[in-house]
Amino acid sequence: MSPNSVLITGAAGFTGRHACRYFADRGYRVIAVSRGPQMRQEPGVEYATCDLTDKGQIRTLIERTVPKYVLHLAGKNSVPESWAQPLLYMESNIMGTIYLLEALREFAHGSRVLVASSRLKFELHGELMPTHPYALSKSVQEIASLAWGKLFGQDVLAAEPGNLIGPGPSTGICALLARYIARGERGESQEVFRLSSAEEQRDFLDVRDAVAAYELLLLKGRTGSVTPVCSGVERRLGDVAKGLMALTQGDIQLEVGDAPANGGGRVIQPEHLRQLGWQPAYTWEQSLADILEYFRAERG
Repeated sequence: MSPNSVLITGAAGFTGRHACRYFADRGYRVIAVSRGPQMRQEPGVEYATCDLTDKGQIRTLIERTVPKYVLHLAGKNSVPESWAQPLLYMESNIMGTIYLLEALREFAHGSRVLVASSRLKFELHGELMPTHPYALSKSVQEIASLAWGKLFGQDVLAAEPGNLIGPGPSTGICALLARYIARGERGESQEVFRLSSAEEQRDFLDVRDAVAAYELLLLKGRTGSVTPVCSGVERRLGDVAKGLMALTQGDIQLEVGDAPANGGGRVIQPEHLRQLGWQPAYTWEQSLADILEYFRAERG
């Protein structure tokens, strides 16, 4: 087991790409794992193809790599798709995680595992109120991961990221709007962008700050803990649109709906991360500018 090796699942995804680059730049031996080979190659990163719902593939991967740290980002994360394919979400998010933990128990029992859960989970006490199959899958994933670690003496902890933003191929609201603006600046034909509500509030955090938080949790987090990874600031979707629109000189048209506002409840603060010494490095304005520049450079 290499003392600074980190295996990153979901490495082809939005957060995974940033994580691979970050940990490689920090001198780690990085093993980037994705279901398929469609990944942009980063210097200093080893690449592996593995279907996490295939127990045999996972066992082979862990036996070969024996990582010291595991950042588990892989899984399905589309709420609409989870309604259409609920079983796929249970298999990918729950069983894929258990298969990974079991392979680590067999071949790399001393590994420390950080499971990226979700703030969209629901509380499993009182009357069960799951909002969609995705929330169900992430809720059970988190409980099963921590319970598995407790039962079998594995070093497992969880993070609950908010809405992660930043440059890269994201499908979040900031990325969708930035892509729309960039295409409008290029004169491309497209339907008018419709924002469901200007009043809905969400916590946004730059993905690069989230990855730095993940490293800190891998190094210093408490086994069995669940840590919110967020900014501690709720922002209106109308302010998101206003911030991005302020960065363009183009004549960009938006439609704003009157859907009921969500959010605005108890604001979660990243107190545990702050106690560990974490502070966001990217301002809100810098994140928006970087997102827009990414899509300005994108073609197709």
